[in-house]
Amino acid sequence: MLIVFSGLPGTGKTTLATSFAAATGAVYLRIDTIEQAIRSAGVLAQGVGRSGYQVANALALSNLQLGRQVVVDGVNPVLESREAWRQVAAQAGVDLLNIQVVCSNRREHQRRVETRVGDIPGLTPPTWQSVLAHEYEAWDEATFCLDTAQLTPEQAVTMITRQLRGAD
Repeated sequence: MLIVFSGLPGTGKTTLATSFAAATGAVYLRIDTIEQAIRSAGVLAQGVGRSGYQVANALALSNLQLGRQVVVDGVNPVLESREAWRQVAAQAGVDLLNIQVVCSNRREHQRRVETRVGDIPGLTPPTWQSVLAHEYEAWDEATFCLDTAQLTPEQAVTMITRQLRGAD
């Protein structure tokens, strides 16, 4: 199965994705980590653009084809990136669970962004202004949505596990 966590920075998607991947032993792919590795390699004259997502798509597909469950952690702000995950799942012949992570409490969301410490060497954490200005297209389908202003990480992982059991 391919499980994709999407949402703006500061919503809690990395906390949930890492907790779920650790609990299940799934392969974990974080777009921010891949993009920063590409930047650090200094091989691109321009910005990373779609490169990070394309690398993650290829890594996800190869692991799915090995029979591994894959968890992806990324903003996935546009329909194009979301469609690419659908194609990866279809090509691998596995189910896809899209999880949209939101934080409905604006003050809490802002607090998380402003107190976030850089956890990837060389990557500057986002600012609240950059989060507000971030491109994020509306979803064209219903998603499994988790509101981290209402749930603890443990409650959210339990809900994901229940959702997956219902998909079986």
